[in-house]
Amino acid sequence: MILVNDRYLVLTPEKVVISYQHAGYGARIGAHLVDLLIVGVTYMVFGLLIGIAGMIITPGLIALVAAVFFTFGIFAYFIICEALWQGQTLGKRMVKIQVVHVDGTPVGWRAAFFRNILRVADFVPGFYGVGFVTMFLNERSQRLGDIISGTVVVQANEVLQGFTPAPYKVGVHPLEYSVGELAGMTVPEYQAIKRLCDRFPFLPIDEQHKSIVSIWEPFRERQHISPLPNVHPIYQMEAVVMKFGRMKNLV
Repeated sequence: MILVNDRYLVLTPEKVVISYQHAGYGARIGAHLVDLLIVGVTYMVFGLLIGIAGMIITPGLIALVAAVFFTFGIFAYFIICEALWQGQTLGKRMVKIQVVHVDGTPVGWRAAFFRNILRVADFVPGFYGVGFVTMFLNERSQRLGDIISGTVVVQANEVLQGFTPAPYKVGVHPLEYSVGELAGMTVPEYQAIKRLCDRFPFLPIDEQHKSIVSIWEPFRERQHISPLPNVHPIYQMEAVVMKFGRMKNLV
């Protein structure tokens, strides 16, 4: 996943670029407050029911049920909602944001469990605010639970798909105009970029990012190629491969 102009760009194994809009802090905080209100009301109702049940059920059993519910209820709310409702709680649905994996795929029970059980870093005295602070310390605005579970929070219903960038075997790549004349480009550089383009969809997200930084970015700067707004680097890499390959009769 690449962050470009506040959008997450994900290249799927089918080489389709999917774009997600980053969820703002205001929306996330608003959703969380709504969820806390819902949980608070639920706790109040449950407390009343416990009081009524206490007149006919053993006090020890009532105490056990109450302790379990009041301790784990808030975690269960977030986990169950996000696992069953495509990464949304009632609060998230209200402000139209959702949780997804960093590769753009929907969250399941495992991710929902780990990202929310670590809310303890937000709630427990002495740890309060840790999860919130981490949102400002990484480019994906992830809480501690998001980092551990590999998830991000994005705008719901804002998924866009671009054209499939590869493989181009013949013809002219639609972005060749953006890569210049490629003066001084060598065959080894061509081979390195072509190999990266071929392998890119099958690399882990972190390896994709490292490869772009170590291979593409130095080449792009030497060739004075300007990145295009909201365009995944793989587009321009393949434009380079196609243009140079045709210039040197390599394709």
